[in-house]
Amino acid sequence: MEEVQTRQAANARVARTDLRTRDLVNQAVASVPTLGLQRAAEFLAAMNVPAEIAVRTLVYPQRRRRG
Repeated sequence: MEEVQTRQAANARVARTDLRTRDLVNQAVASVPTLGLQRAAEFLAAMNVPAEIAVRTLVYPQRRRRG
């Protein structure tokens, strides 16, 4: 039962409120085909995007938020 509730909570994500981070991540993701993963990651690091977010969005694109 707890596992189901945990999954439901994970699926019920709220819309992103940090628009700056959203825009930076979108920029980095869009640049991957031309600049590569390394440069996109360096960009996010230089812009002080937390490493957890950078890894999740660049390495695991299916885990990106859509809101």
